[in-house]
Amino acid sequence: MKLIIQIPCFNEETTLPLVFEKMPKRIEGIDCIEFQVIDDGSTDRTVEVARQLGVQHIVQISGKNRRWLGRAFKLGIDNALALGADIVVNTDGDNQYPSEKIEDLVRPILDGYADVVIGDRDPSRYSGFSPAKRFLQKLGSNTVQFLTGQPVKDAVSGFRAYSRRALLRIHVMTNYTYTVDTLMQAHQKGLEVVWLPIHPNDKTRESRLITSSISKVRKSGLTILRLSTMHSPAKTFALLAAAFAVPALLLLGRFGYFYLFVRHEADGHIQSVVVGGVLLVIAVQLLFLGIIGDLLAVNRALIEDLLTRTRKLELQGESATRQQNELKVVGTRQ
Repeated sequence: MKLIIQIPCFNEETTLPLVFEKMPKRIEGIDCIEFQVIDDGSTDRTVEVARQLGVQHIVQISGKNRRWLGRAFKLGIDNALALGADIVVNTDGDNQYPSEKIEDLVRPILDGYADVVIGDRDPSRYSGFSPAKRFLQKLGSNTVQFLTGQPVKDAVSGFRAYSRRALLRIHVMTNYTYTVDTLMQAHQKGLEVVWLPIHPNDKTRESRLITSSISKVRKSGLTILRLSTMHSPAKTFALLAAAFAVPALLLLGRFGYFYLFVRHEADGHIQSVVVGGVLLVIAVQLLFLGIIGDLLAVNRALIEDLLTRTRKLELQGESATRQQNELKVVGTRQ
């Protein structure tokens, strides 16, 4: 059983050593623990420090840092799977998450009753967040819970463990962030998600992904909307249709009341019919979009199934090639 602990980094030369201070050296049930740093365009000594700390694998992203955690996560996962990882743990290079909890994080997967384990910071009560951030974190988690129909405690926590089975079935769709995307896919595909209560470490720096509450609302809101239309199109478009249908029916009902009971005043409320009719047409169109989206979702599920099978075959081929190369090296040395 091989565990790879991956750490996305951007200029983390001062905080990366803190991440490794309480990193587990061995875990019962794990035969091999390896570390992987995803360097997203660092301009400091992050890579050099990582090698000094004993990191075996460095995945360097070409080009400038774009604060695209989703892209970094995907590249890291692809490399970890190619290296034969059975479990991948993701933590952050700013030492936000408690490394000593990694053993607890992987235990449900080792015991066979979880595919994904997520560290729950209890964001609505965590004192390290401002009141505005606590509210937004709770709102985001509740929104994802409504869309998936499953309990969601900390939707954007980046302290996670994934089984190989889960990673082969999950396909990251967004560049901005992977947390909500992979969580919604896990629930949609029937993977078992377990929440582990954790207490984050003291803050070492401000977030580089989110620069303000307004930015967080805009980016997170657009991301959730996009993912909801992909993963839960029928529910999402039905909700949007209801937002137009309710005022439409109220306006049409208002005109109906005057037409039936106060007919002499009905002509003065003809605008209610016009506006209500337009809103009702929009609502019906949104419902039809939901039906079309649901049909497309079925198609996407079939394509993802083919992609999962293809990834398995590719990884099996890479594993066989790697083993042959290792045997050749051993034979040459002998």
